[in-house]
Amino acid sequence: MPSEKSPDVKIPLIGTWKLISGTTIRGADTIVVDYTVNQSFIKIFNDTHFSFFRHDLSKGQDSTAVFAAGAGTYTLKGNAYTEQLEYFTLREWEGNQFEFTVSISQDTLIQTGVEKIPELGVDQMIIEKYVKVK
Repeated sequence: MPSEKSPDVKIPLIGTWKLISGTTIRGADTIVVDYTVNQSFIKIFNDTHFSFFRHDLSKGQDSTAVFAAGAGTYTLKGNAYTEQLEYFTLREWEGNQFEFTVSISQDTLIQTGVEKIPELGVDQMIIEKYVKVK
C-alpha cells in the first residue's frame, strides 16, 4: 500500500526580515547596534537559502557609508538553525558554518549563537532581533 505524503510544512523563516538590533559579545565587551538608525539591514529566506544586505541610508555620501552582503544555504531542525556562508563582502568569512538558535513570536525573530573563526580571531556571541517585512 503506498504511503501518503504529508503536506509540506511551511518553514516559519521564509520571507523577508528587517534587522532591528544586534548585540555582539566578545569576552567582557558587549556592543549593541540599533540597525534602524542611519542604515537598513534585511535578511531573506527561501526554503534552502538565505541572503542579507546592509547599507547606509545616506547613499554612501557621508561617514556612515557602509555596504555588506552575504548569502548561503541553511538548515532548520526545530529551533536549531545552521548557516553555511557561501558569499560575503568579507571574503575570508566565506566557507564557514555557524550554528544558531532561532525563536519566532508573532512578527519577531530572535537569532542567537556563536560566530567562531579561529584563523581570523573571531569568537563572539550574537543576538539579533528582526521583524517580518509585510
